[in-house]
Amino acid sequence: MIVMLHEIEYENLKAKSQKSKITSSLVVKGENSLRTAMAKTVGLPLGIAVKLILNGTIDLTGLHIPTKKDIYEPVLKELEEHEIKFNEEIKEA
Repeated sequence: MIVMLHEIEYENLKAKSQKSKITSSLVVKGENSLRTAMAKTVGLPLGIAVKLILNGTIDLTGLHIPTKKDIYEPVLKELEEHEIKFNEEIKEA
């Protein structure tokens, strides 16, 4: 099982210093010794990215880290189909 929790507090200076907090969580359970939680969260995104490159959905050339929307948006969308998704909650202080 993999459990991740990200808590980010920030202040919007343009909105009269309004403070907010984003909580993002993820829980992934493995199915067996082959489809472990680690395989799902590490191997699956890479496999999805390779498939998207081969079918032309991602058409970038060269070496890129996955911080470009062209890469992470379609990968995250397909990960949701495999029930891997962060749950986010935004609270304003």
